[in-house]
Amino acid sequence: MTAHTAQQTKQGFSYKNYYGWDDGKRWELIDGVEYDMGPAPLRRHQDVAGELFFRLYSFFKDKKCKVYVAPFDVRLSELENATDEEIFTVVQPDITVVCDSSKLDDRGCKGAPDLVVEILSPSSAGRDMKTKRDLYEKHGIREYWIIHPHDRIAMVYLLDADRRYGKAAVYEQDDMMESVIFAGLSIRLSDLFASA
Repeated sequence: MTAHTAQQTKQGFSYKNYYGWDDGKRWELIDGVEYDMGPAPLRRHQDVAGELFFRLYSFFKDKKCKVYVAPFDVRLSELENATDEEIFTVVQPDITVVCDSSKLDDRGCKGAPDLVVEILSPSSAGRDMKTKRDLYEKHGIREYWIIHPHDRIAMVYLLDADRRYGKAAVYEQDDMMESVIFAGLSIRLSDLFASA
């Protein structure tokens, strides 16, 4: 039982509940269930996140897309124009790319970003690889990158014509990882992992 239980509705916790929590912890909601994001990530995670953010920020600098690093709330709902009480999923991907400025407000992104990146930590690897993969697919996030700092590999999922993620493209240490939806966006993994 959590300190938030009194706020829980039949559908679970909503964004309205989440936004009012002031316990000093970082939380995510997935289908109304709260997840404590735990302690700060390991240094290796942060090295990779910083390097990747720099490269993405540089690529998108003079383009319409915006790049954000966690903590940055992404609110996902199956309802169009959902109210705070009707949103039951709020996640904080390590890196988020949003090309539709109408989805951005002062609290983050409301709706599916174009690209999300999760950098695996021991405490969140299972959730990132299964739960969030399914969640991002369900909400139509066009491209999803999973970065494994320890194994020095990356997986790229692309939404197909049936709005499903097919088999991930897997990139190893010396490969050039390429985006499918953003022409010209490529990153050599050895550069990404150089300081990790």
